[in-house]
Amino acid sequence: MRRKASGIRQIIAYHIEDNRPIYIFTIVLFLIGIIFGAIIVNSLSLSQRQDLHIYLTQFFGQVANGQLADSAAMFSQSFAHYVKYIGLMWVLGLSIIGLPIVLILLFIKGVVVGFTVGFLVNQLGMSGFLLSFASIMPQNFILVPAFIIIATASVSFSLKMIRQQFIKRSHEPIFQQFLRYSALVLCIGAVLAVASAFEAYVSPNLMRMVVNWM
Repeated sequence: MRRKASGIRQIIAYHIEDNRPIYIFTIVLFLIGIIFGAIIVNSLSLSQRQDLHIYLTQFFGQVANGQLADSAAMFSQSFAHYVKYIGLMWVLGLSIIGLPIVLILLFIKGVVVGFTVGFLVNQLGMSGFLLSFASIMPQNFILVPAFIIIATASVSFSLKMIRQQFIKRSHEPIFQQFLRYSALVLCIGAVLAVASAFEAYVSPNLMRMVVNWM
């Protein structure tokens, strides 16, 4: 058992070391997306902020009254959405032309997180920060690393295909690399199930507690 755990750690360490420059790039890109999303909040017009604030107030009223969707339905919807997202990244990683689109998808994910948290804090101050920490951050502690790993793996595999096709430096068959790439995506899919369960069964209760306190 210890040997197996040690072997898994070695595989993870090798993967991170082999793709360190790509990891640095994708993390920075995601952080830039968060900053860009926060900037968008400040660029909204007064009428747009009022419309969003009205929608937010109505949503908080539903949360306080326990009128949220069924947890099982929320889990199914969230898991399906995340699986489609990483599935699209996986498919794009199989093609050379899909490489920039993978990076765009990761950037958009950062923009969404930055905009959501930024808007809540902008409109509600400290209460908005507590609300975002209770309802948005917990599952994103799982989702964000998962999306960064998938984006990195997709970019890495796409670059290996480019080297295989044009530079011919790789001695490892592309099919073995494809199997490792696909296995990683499947493992991340299982991790996304945990994040979806947290989002469906735990986050609503945390959100309700914060809203009632507000």
